[in-house]
Amino acid sequence: MAFEPANHRRVAPFTEKGFYLSELRDRTIAIAVPAGLLRDGAALEPVLKDLEANRTRVILISDGAEALESLAGSEILDTGEPATLPGRVWRRLGHNLRVGVVTGDDTGFGAACCQIVLALGIQKLVWVDAEGGLIRADGERDSFIDAADLRDRIAESGPGGAHAEVLVHAEAMLSAGVAAVNLCTLSGIAEELFTYDGSGTLFTREGYVAVRDLGLDDFDAAADLIERGMVEGYLAPRTPEQIERVLESAFGAFVGGNHLAGLGTLLTYGDDQAAEIASLYTLTRFLREGIGSHLVRFAAERASEQGCRFVFACTTSPRVEAFFERNGFRKVDRAEVPEAKWRAYDPARRAMVKCLRRDL
Repeated sequence: MAFEPANHRRVAPFTEKGFYLSELRDRTIAIAVPAGLLRDGAALEPVLKDLEANRTRVILISDGAEALESLAGSEILDTGEPATLPGRVWRRLGHNLRVGVVTGDDTGFGAACCQIVLALGIQKLVWVDAEGGLIRADGERDSFIDAADLRDRIAESGPGGAHAEVLVHAEAMLSAGVAAVNLCTLSGIAEELFTYDGSGTLFTREGYVAVRDLGLDDFDAAADLIERGMVEGYLAPRTPEQIERVLESAFGAFVGGNHLAGLGTLLTYGDDQAAEIASLYTLTRFLREGIGSHLVRFAAERASEQGCRFVFACTTSPRVEAFFERNGFRKVDRAEVPEAKWRAYDPARRAMVKCLRRDL
């Protein structure tokens, strides 16, 4: 099922990849790969070409010069004197958007990566590991961990735990000011960097969730999320014009300052002193981070400020129904929500929809 984007005047179609590339444009990131995993450098080449075309500077870190030769050519440096490394790297970047840095033999790979990233003042590191991201006890991937949770994880797992070296050094980098560390496999780098769901685990310094009204620059990403929610069946189908109306009153949850993790909108029914929480959708990557609850809290507080007696939500998804119940909503008959809700509403969907309400 395909939905036409709401904004027909876009110069180019919105894509997840384009969205993330725009965040990386004219910035410098580091990619750390142990030499043993870099034997097939060709697997990384397409990602590097995308970043190069995006004017993104890449520092390739490995513990073997030979492994870097096919990717960085003559632009390979050893760490040498750490104090001089930033100047030497900067000079090489003037000739090539890719520069390789070989770690020394006097320290472990993780410690060396940490030292290089901090010396260069890089804000984002992609750490390639054979096992990829962290896996929870239930077998699901831990796709997002903030610095506070990371410290708890280190204390729980101890020095002999899985990914112990990665966790310790990732925490050290975040504590020293690095904004984000991505942990993934070599084959999963493109998915981790250029898609919402990613392939590994994203560690961020700031784990707080900020909920705010969407600005114009957020509309493309938000429209894409709405279209995803419709395709997946969590959101009611909407025309492009209806999507535009949603965006005009939508609010989003942003993780780590700039990651749009979910969105929703509040539709008021003044005659009934009621408001509907609609188009609530959270990215899979952030489902376990309480994003939906932050959005509901924001909507309920706004509805209360506007003098509403209650908020309600309608859904055909049992998972969404259970979510609202966990957030203080109760199931009600369709007659207990504003009659205006059902005007021009699809009769077939109305027969299936469940209504939930929370009094304010």
